[in-house]
Amino acid sequence: MPEALREESRRFTREQLFTVAATASINFSSMICYSILGPFFPSEAEKKGASNTVIGLIFGCFALVNFLTSLILGNYLTRIGAKFMFVAGLFVSGCVTILFGMLDKVPSGPVFISLCFLVRAMDAVGFAAAMTASFSILAKAFPDNIATVLGSLEIFTGLGLVLGPPLGGFLYQSFGYEVPFITLGCVVLVLVPLNMCMLPKYDSVPGKDSFWKLILLPKVLVLCFIIFSLSACLGFLDPTMSLFILKKFKLPTGYVGLVFLGLALSYSLSSPLLGLLSDTLPYLRKWLLVSGGLMTAVCFFMLGPAPVLHIESQLWMFVLVLVLIGISLGMCVIPVFPEMLQCAYENGFEEGLSLLGLVSGLFSAMWSLGAFAGPTLGGFLNEKLGFEWASAIQGGWALLSGLTTGIFYITETTRRSSSSSLQNPPGNNEERTPLVGSET
Repeated sequence: MPEALREESRRFTREQLFTVAATASINFSSMICYSILGPFFPSEAEKKGASNTVIGLIFGCFALVNFLTSLILGNYLTRIGAKFMFVAGLFVSGCVTILFGMLDKVPSGPVFISLCFLVRAMDAVGFAAAMTASFSILAKAFPDNIATVLGSLEIFTGLGLVLGPPLGGFLYQSFGYEVPFITLGCVVLVLVPLNMCMLPKYDSVPGKDSFWKLILLPKVLVLCFIIFSLSACLGFLDPTMSLFILKKFKLPTGYVGLVFLGLALSYSLSSPLLGLLSDTLPYLRKWLLVSGGLMTAVCFFMLGPAPVLHIESQLWMFVLVLVLIGISLGMCVIPVFPEMLQCAYENGFEEGLSLLGLVSGLFSAMWSLGAFAGPTLGGFLNEKLGFEWASAIQGGWALLSGLTTGIFYITETTRRSSSSSLQNPPGNNEERTPLVGSET
């Protein structure tokens, strides 16, 4: 029996390692494909006749379709199968990335804009499938330390965000529009057979719980608003920041991607530590969520900076603020998933892959909804008011989420303390009897 148990332990550890490797590959490949657009696509779309508002809508289209797809796939994860959903999403994402590289051959104007929307929508379906399955598989494989694992894997997310902009800018400047997308699309397709062999298959039983039961929990609603607000702030930067850098600091396109490193590096390096803190000291999660939201709001107010401050924008200050934004985003993003799971368990949800599918689908959906609102509203504000005012207004989402979260946790703590004091009054007859008897 001891030998059999040791063999079982080794086998399970091997499955965990394969799961980490598979999810790390999707984190890296999806983020590098997503972030490659930042340095050059807005300016390329402008040449094709797209306005700032339309460019924001193109980025937002991806997020809106991702939102709807995540809600649907999260509810049907156990019926479709987590592994199949993961691999199929990766395959679709790779194919569509190659298609996106062909859009420069399309005539300018409405045809180009329509095909951009269509291809981005197809990419969103594949991305949503892969990421929803990825969150569920990770939570199933690591039920006791999900925040630590998620935080550690954000290194690969950050690595994709780090390499995407400079790599995309370099390939675009050296070889043209098509090469960045074709290269990365082929890399993603190579990962498909590797993950088919490497990713373990997790069996599951369909659960009875629904999205509506989960999302109507007050705490889950607050956590969803946090996800939405942070994603909106981050999504705002996609269609606006590269244009601002090119015009304000007069940098070449190839160097614009290097500015993106400030946010991506700080986020990827701080996430493992924040994940470890979330797992080892769960009571710190509420403080991370509140302080992270408020810190994000201040950073976006300083990103321009806001014209009311009368501070001239400097490149070193811009990069420093991006570094702080990366840390503050990690403070909020990493604790949200385990907080959602804990809230679901406390409210009687059945533990299993079905619940993990609901939570991961809801997480992805809210993130996508914010990623739709951020570029859409940000592109409009950037066109009408300029980047300085637009970034300050966008930070209002983070400010509102930080204040809402703080008020909720204060109310929850007050309610729990009052209910515990009512259940355990300071003195009762049973406690008084021995004291009276001892006096006599």
